[in-house]
Amino acid sequence: MPRPAVGNVTAQGTLGTMRIALLTAWALAAAAAWAKAESSQSGMIELVLEGRKIEGTPLAWNHREVHLLARDGRLWQFAPGEATQFRKTASRFRAYSTSELRATLLRELGGGYEVTGSGHYLVAHPRGQRDRWAQRFEELYRSFFHYFSVRGFQLDEPRCPLIGVVCRSSDDFIRCTAGEGSPAGTGVLGCYYLPSNRIVLYDASGGKVGDSDGWQQNAAVAIHEATHQTAFNTGIHSRFTPPPYWVVEGLATMFEAPGVYNSRYNTRLADRIHFGLLEQFRRLAAAGHKPELLAELIASDRFFQVAPAAAYAEAWALTFYLVETQRGKYAEYLARTANRPPLRPYTAAERTADFSAVFGDDWRMLESQLLRFIAGLPSERN
Repeated sequence: MPRPAVGNVTAQGTLGTMRIALLTAWALAAAAAWAKAESSQSGMIELVLEGRKIEGTPLAWNHREVHLLARDGRLWQFAPGEATQFRKTASRFRAYSTSELRATLLRELGGGYEVTGSGHYLVAHPRGQRDRWAQRFEELYRSFFHYFSVRGFQLDEPRCPLIGVVCRSSDDFIRCTAGEGSPAGTGVLGCYYLPSNRIVLYDASGGKVGDSDGWQQNAAVAIHEATHQTAFNTGIHSRFTPPPYWVVEGLATMFEAPGVYNSRYNTRLADRIHFGLLEQFRRLAAAGHKPELLAELIASDRFFQVAPAAAYAEAWALTFYLVETQRGKYAEYLARTANRPPLRPYTAAERTADFSAVFGDDWRMLESQLLRFIAGLPSERN
């Protein structure tokens, strides 16, 4: 799940200063109204950015950058001086309708695609596959909502329809992911893009209904990426103050187990275990696990860059342990990461302090408890 790039261009000169003043003045007024009303009632502004007309609502801003949620769900980040021709357009935010978004997707993808809607989702997919995708995404959304709701979480409704794009060929997949600014690497079958708020997938089955292996790959990728998308659109995570990477990926890998993504019908502990990552973590533990590894995972995303396979296993294990043994504290920690002040970096010291405030800072004890919990899990689903 690629992270967005944040622009650092600042306005200069009288014209730039005027732009900042005008945009900031309107944003402050909108924020005052927004703070007193439901999020769906915040106002809208129209502006031109990079030659493109954009309409949406500002979520956060300072003199260096603005975060604006567009009506198609895209999150724009820009310096105030980069915006021109702005004006207030409405007193309430209103996402584009499904028919408007459907037309946009069809223009982008060209022939050979159709768009199917189901509840919260609009999914663009190859023609003739209407029954294969949209309802599946909607079921994943409902399962996610159910999982957190029964555990006492108050989730938000998405402000815009959730969009998925299922590509009919590897060439289309490469083109679509390149258009998102982060081309998919070798072996990657799906991505959730934070700026555009879209899932982009490649159909590993090639549209063949009888290809069970390909469809199982599709299902695994869809579950993982849909978890990202739903978490970032229901308040579990914040799109403009993203949490540590281990939190994001730990949650998504946990949801890959049937007892999590379909918890109403798979109720045993064994159903909730990701056995592939369990095996991977046990290998790490056998090679000599150290408390410093947990401290680094919590303080920095570097582990995912230097040893991604190990980092995913570590993130899953820690997340699963906390959810299974300290559910209330895990909920408190998620709320901390989702409600951080916007427009400032999340330093290693702040990340460590947030975690320690909830779970303590005895890394040796945490490691001991984690390893003991993992050692007690069954090795297979009987």
